[in-house]
Amino acid sequence: MKRIILLATLLAFQLTSVHAQFDNILKKGKDILEKNVPSAAADRTGAGLKEALNIGVEKAVQSLSAEKGYFGSPYKILIPEEAQKVINTVKRVPGFQDVDKKLTSLMNEAAELAVKKATPIFVSAIKQMTFQDAKAILTGSQNAATTYLKKTTNSQLYNSFLPIIQESLEKVNALSYWKTVVNAYNKIPLTKPLNPALDDHVNKKALSGLYSLIEKKEAGIRTDVSQQTSDLLKEVFGKK
Repeated sequence: MKRIILLATLLAFQLTSVHAQFDNILKKGKDILEKNVPSAAADRTGAGLKEALNIGVEKAVQSLSAEKGYFGSPYKILIPEEAQKVINTVKRVPGFQDVDKKLTSLMNEAAELAVKKATPIFVSAIKQMTFQDAKAILTGSQNAATTYLKKTTNSQLYNSFLPIIQESLEKVNALSYWKTVVNAYNKIPLTKPLNPALDDHVNKKALSGLYSLIEKKEAGIRTDVSQQTSDLLKEVFGKK
């Protein structure tokens, strides 16, 4: 009788243990579903998105950092609107007839020098992309990845670009030239002294052009099979 009771007790303990393990497995499965824990397929999707972003960034930076990269593109940086009054007035002063052309060329040259520094900041943001980020990007609009990049890098890029833009503007003598232009303008009788921040203007326009070109590259990878240059890109974006 004692043996029967002992066996029954052991059997009950084992069943209880198995039941507890099963409950634990169910709980873990529920947690995975509720928390959207990434699967192997999701990992592949994330890798594909990161590859697409890296390609877009690389091509955009390479294009805009080339000689005449900004100047000869749709993202050409123009003279700030508030500075146009200065330009129009100074052009009447001997020696400043081509001030608008020269200043535009110098601004774009400065941007081309600065944009070379963008890649590491973009790469860092891409590496930090989460599963939820990847999911939202894949199911989002054609510029969802660029929007993610802009949200996660714009402030850092601006702060990192500004001293580079300033240095670049100095390197191509744009700030010195602009100072000469403004001084010439301010010496004209009855004019109100003006001095728009040239470095801030070039910085913002350089970033705007960079994001716009990345957005174009992203849309191409999403919709153009010929731009899906790897099996991973075809696997991820070919589903859409």
